[in-house]
Amino acid sequence: MEDKNLEIGLEFFRQKGWTPFPFQLETWRDFLAGKSGLLNAPTGSGKTFALWFPAILEYIQNHPDSWKTPKNDGIQLIWVTPLRALAQDLQKAMQEVCETIGLPWQVVVRNGDTDAKTRAALKRRPPQCLITTPETLHILISQKDHRNLFQSLKAVVVDEWHELVGNKRGVQVQLALEYLQAICPGQFRRWAVSATIGNLSQAAQTLLGNNLPIHIVKAKVEKEIIIRSVFPEEIEKYPWAGHLGIRMLDQVISIIESGKSVLLFTNTRSQTEIWYQKILETRPDWAGWIAMHHGSLDMSVRAWVENALHEGILKLVVCTSSLDLGVDFRPVDRVIQVGSPKGVSRFVQRAGRAGHQPGLPSEIFFVPTNALELVEAAALRNAIEMEEMESQYTPELPYDVLIQFLVTLAVGEGFDPEFIFPLVKRTRSFSKLNEEEELWILDFIIKGGASLGNYEDFLKVVRDEDGLYRVKSKKIAMKHRLSMGTIVSDVNLRVKFKNGTYLGSVEEYFISKLKIGDRFFFAGRSLELLQVKGMDVFVKVSEKKTSNVVSWMGARMSLSSMLSDKIREIFKEYNQGIIRSEEVKRVLPILDLQSKLSIVPDGETFLIESLQSRDGYHLFFYPFEGRMMHELMSALIAYRISLSYPVSLNMAMNDYGFEILSDTPISIEELIEEDIFTLKNIEEDILHCVNESEMSRRKFREIASIAGLVFQGYPGKPTSFKHIQANSSLLFQVFEQYDPDNLLLRQARQEALNQQMEQEMFIRAMKKLNRSRFSIQYPSQFTPFSFPIMVDRLSRTNISSESVEDKVAKILAQMEEVD
Repeated sequence: MEDKNLEIGLEFFRQKGWTPFPFQLETWRDFLAGKSGLLNAPTGSGKTFALWFPAILEYIQNHPDSWKTPKNDGIQLIWVTPLRALAQDLQKAMQEVCETIGLPWQVVVRNGDTDAKTRAALKRRPPQCLITTPETLHILISQKDHRNLFQSLKAVVVDEWHELVGNKRGVQVQLALEYLQAICPGQFRRWAVSATIGNLSQAAQTLLGNNLPIHIVKAKVEKEIIIRSVFPEEIEKYPWAGHLGIRMLDQVISIIESGKSVLLFTNTRSQTEIWYQKILETRPDWAGWIAMHHGSLDMSVRAWVENALHEGILKLVVCTSSLDLGVDFRPVDRVIQVGSPKGVSRFVQRAGRAGHQPGLPSEIFFVPTNALELVEAAALRNAIEMEEMESQYTPELPYDVLIQFLVTLAVGEGFDPEFIFPLVKRTRSFSKLNEEEELWILDFIIKGGASLGNYEDFLKVVRDEDGLYRVKSKKIAMKHRLSMGTIVSDVNLRVKFKNGTYLGSVEEYFISKLKIGDRFFFAGRSLELLQVKGMDVFVKVSEKKTSNVVSWMGARMSLSSMLSDKIREIFKEYNQGIIRSEEVKRVLPILDLQSKLSIVPDGETFLIESLQSRDGYHLFFYPFEGRMMHELMSALIAYRISLSYPVSLNMAMNDYGFEILSDTPISIEELIEEDIFTLKNIEEDILHCVNESEMSRRKFREIASIAGLVFQGYPGKPTSFKHIQANSSLLFQVFEQYDPDNLLLRQARQEALNQQMEQEMFIRAMKKLNRSRFSIQYPSQFTPFSFPIMVDRLSRTNISSESVEDKVAKILAQMEEVD
C-alpha cells in the first residue's frame, strides 16, 4: 500500500517533531489491509499510535470528501484496557489526535465508574471510539439492543494483553472477541498490544482464536535498561527477608533527591504504606511532594496522584503494581524497585516507567530487602541481556466464566446453543469443550443441575417459544448485571471518616484484630478506629504515631521458574570459581559461609539439610522453584511423611526452599529410600493435600461468585462476607454430597492445583528433583540458606510478646557463640 494513504498520520508526526518507527508503519499497513494480529512493543515506544492511527486513516480513506463533517457514525473502534487508571490517559492522547487533524470523532471512556447520565448519553449517541474494560464490554453485550450498538464496529484493540492472557479477564476478552466477530457485519479486526512474554506465539493465538492465522508485528526498538543495585554498607552473613530494606532508607533518600520525578515500587500494599511513612518521617519537608498509590486506595485519590505526576507536581510516588501498566508518565526520570520483583517481565515493565519515551534509556535502582536478593538482581540483569521472559498461559475450561457469559447473552437478546457453542469452541480456553459438558452447562443454567432444581434463584434461563434461551426474570437479570466482575478478592471493608469521606478499603481479617480506640497507619495517615458498622469502618485522624501498618493477606509474589534457573546458573559458576557481577561479588561472604557449613547447590544438585535445635528436628529442602511451588511441595512431602511416621509437623517456605519441622527425629535417608519424591500416585497425593488444605473451598467461593451462584449484594447494601462464605460452603457441601460430578466442583479442585502448579510445572519440578543428585548435609547450625526459612516460620507462628526481631537477635547471638 502506498504511503499517500498514510499521509495524514505522517503529517501529525512531523508536526510533533517525531518520525514514525518502522513497526508503527507496518502495523498501519497491516490493519488497513484487513489483517488481525498482536503488536509486541516495549513500554514507551509509541504502541498506542501504532493502532489508533490506522483506524482513523481507514475512516478517512472510506470518506474522502466528508471525513471532516460531524456524523453519527456509531462505534468504529473499541479499545479494551485492563486498568481503569489507563483509560483517562488514553482518552486524552487519542482525542488530541482527532482535534489536531480536524476529525470530529468522540473518544469516550465507559467503565464501572461511569455515571448513569453519561451511560444514557452514550446509548443515545455512541462515540466513534469507546475505551472500556473486559467487564464493561460484557455489560454492553448484556443489553437488549447490543447488535445495533455494534453494527458499525470495525475493530477491537486490547491493551496490555500480557496482563490479561493468563487470567479469567482474558477469557472474558476471548469470548467477547469471538462473539463480536460473529455478529458484526463486514470486515472485523482484532488487535492487541503486548510487552514481551516468553510464549508470544501462544499469546497471539489466544487473542486470535482458532480461525485466524497467527500474525505478530515486533517492534525492534532498542530500549536500554540500566540496573543500578544499591548495596548495603555491611553484608550480614545470615540474611532474612524484609528487614534490610528500611535500613537502606538513607541511601534511597539520596537517590530520590538526585532525581526530578521518581516512582518507588514495592511488592505489597503494606510495604508501600511502610515506605511512605518512613520517608515522610525522615523528610517531613517533602509533605505535599510525595504521594502513595495502591489498589486499595480510593479511586479519586489514585486519579489525583496520576494527574499530579503528569503535571510534575509530585517528586515521588510510592506504589505497587497498580502503576506497572502503561500509564504515560513522561516526567518520571528514575524508578526504584524495593525487593526482588520475582519475575523478569515485571521488572522490565517497571523499569520502562522511567525514560518513558522512544530512544531514552530506562534507569532502575534495585534495593534488596535481604542480601541474597542481590543474586536475584544479577539473575535479572542476565535474563534482560539474553532477552528471556516468562511465559503466560490462558486458563483451560473455566466453566464459571462460560456460565456467566451464557447468562449475559440470555439477559440480552438470548442465545441459540447451536450458534453459540461452536463460537465458544473457537477460543483457546474452550477449544477442548465437549458435547457432554455443553449439555451439563445448559442443564445447570436452566434447571440448576442435579442438586439445585428446587430453588428458583438457580433456574435462571428458560427456552423461549422462538427456540432462544433467555432470562425472563427482571430480578435475576438485575442481579446478574451487578455480579459481572470476574476477579473476586477477599472481602474488603470501606474505611471512612465520620463525615462519610472515603479513604479506601482494607480486608476484614485486619480490622477483626483491632479494638475500638486502636490506631493503624493507612492511606498516609495515622488513624484511630471509632466504629465498625456493616461493611464500613469509621475512623478519625490520630495525633499519635503508630507502627501498626495495614496488612493484606494477598499471597506474596513467587519467584518465577526462569529467575530460579538463572540463580542456579550463578551458583554453578560460583562453584567453578566464576564471578561475573558486582552483586555476586558482594554476597561472597554469604555463599562462602554456606559452602563452609553445607554446600551451595547447582542445577544438578538437590540439597537437603538436617539439623536439630531447641525447636525440634529440622529438614530443609532446596528445590529453588518459588514460594508457591514450595507451599504445595512441602504439603505433599509432609503428607507422605505422616503416612510413615506418627509425628507432628510444622512447615515454612520461601522462594529458595522449604522446612519441615518435627517433634521427633526423622531419618532423611530412610525417606529417600522409601522414594518420598516419587511421581507414583502423585496426582492422588496432591489432591489429598489440596482437599485437606481448604484450597478447593477457597477457589470454589470465587467460582460460585463468577458463575452467579452467590450474590455479592446490591449497591450500598453488600451481602456480608460471612453470609457469602456460608452460602458458598453450603453449596460446596451440597455438590460434594449430591452432585459429585458437578463441573464447578471439578474446576475448583483443578484451579487449586493449577494456582500452585503453573500449568503442570509442579510435575516437571518433581521430575527435575528426581533427576538431580541428592546431597544430604548435617550442618552444625543454621546455614545462610536455612536461616531465612526458619525466620519465615517464626514470623508466621509468633504468638509470644517477643518480636521477631528480638527472637532473631537471640538466635544470631547463640550462633555467633558457636562460631
